[in-house]
Amino acid sequence: MNEIQLKYGCNPNQKPSRIYMEDGSDLPVQVLNGKPGYINFLDAFNGWQLVKELKQATGLPAATSFKHVSPAGAAVGLPLDDTLAKIYWVDDLGELSPLACAYARARGADRMSSFGDFIALSDVCDADTAKLIKREVSDGVIAPGYTQEALEMLKAKKNGNYNVIQIDENYVPAELEKKQVYGITFEQGRNELDINGELLSNIVTKNKDIPESALIDMKISLIVLKYTQSNSVCYVKGGQAIGIGAGQQSRIHCTRLAGQKADNWFLRQSPQVLGLQFVDGLGRANRDNAIDVYMSDEYMDVLADGVWETIFKVKPPVFTTEEKRAWLDKNQDVICGSDAFFPFSDNVERAKKSGVKYIAQPGGSVRDDLVIECADKYDMVMAFTGIRLFHH
Repeated sequence: MNEIQLKYGCNPNQKPSRIYMEDGSDLPVQVLNGKPGYINFLDAFNGWQLVKELKQATGLPAATSFKHVSPAGAAVGLPLDDTLAKIYWVDDLGELSPLACAYARARGADRMSSFGDFIALSDVCDADTAKLIKREVSDGVIAPGYTQEALEMLKAKKNGNYNVIQIDENYVPAELEKKQVYGITFEQGRNELDINGELLSNIVTKNKDIPESALIDMKISLIVLKYTQSNSVCYVKGGQAIGIGAGQQSRIHCTRLAGQKADNWFLRQSPQVLGLQFVDGLGRANRDNAIDVYMSDEYMDVLADGVWETIFKVKPPVFTTEEKRAWLDKNQDVICGSDAFFPFSDNVERAKKSGVKYIAQPGGSVRDDLVIECADKYDMVMAFTGIRLFHH
């Protein structure tokens, strides 16, 4: 089959719509269940490239949670400790497979943004991963294959309408890629840049010590950025993206947005949040929303009397600004990657507030000396890759 007819394009008024191979060859995908749409396929194909490269770079199973053509989260399959299992709502599932751990991390880092995601998996989807996917609000999944048990679970999701796509992992796309805007065709060479250790060898700060674990996280940050709508900044820790700032016009806004998400990820692990007592039967999405409100400065305004009783068994005390700052100061050794250079040192200052120790960015600003000076002030390690990673 060399084409798939779609219900509509980005919006219901955009018809007709299809995906197809211009050269008449067969598509490298099969739809095993459901009827994926235009945006579903955009997320699926971008997400598949991301997890394929994460697997190649780390040797570990990888997963990503995509929303509107940017990742909300991405991770490799490292084991979950008890705290992460709890904040990702998987502590009731027992020990998970490496692939399921990767998706739990990808989904859990920013659960607000991951709601209704499209999933990409680097490996054959197993029963553990399918069990996790089945209980989350999601539009679909793409993977190189599915065990029979996993496929049956996924086919039953959304009253049988869940989108399940299988991709040929050996498919090699054409070297040139094209798209049209306003009836005009754009053509460029595919971004086949290999994200490897050599790319991170130009360390420009006084501190040049990058442990192997940090080097892996720096690679993860750059691979995530390679498939994130620009401008973009990505914070990584422990094999997973913990904050992604995508599609902002200003670099500092990317850094702030990614930092805010990274802060929320770490605040979820605080005793104050872990100690929240939800009313019985409250769903995971409602718990996520309640946690987000609880961690915000508007907590007292939103959770007024008559409201909090519908969410919590016991009214939680205010999580003060001072308490939040004290907890956030414990988050250390975070990676910050940027798809283009930091034009000002304010990006380094903001990254520092979220525990960043290692920075990967292209360099090339007229103020590089000031950016390096700021990184040296905090004994950070910063590598200049020399390569921009814009994605549009």
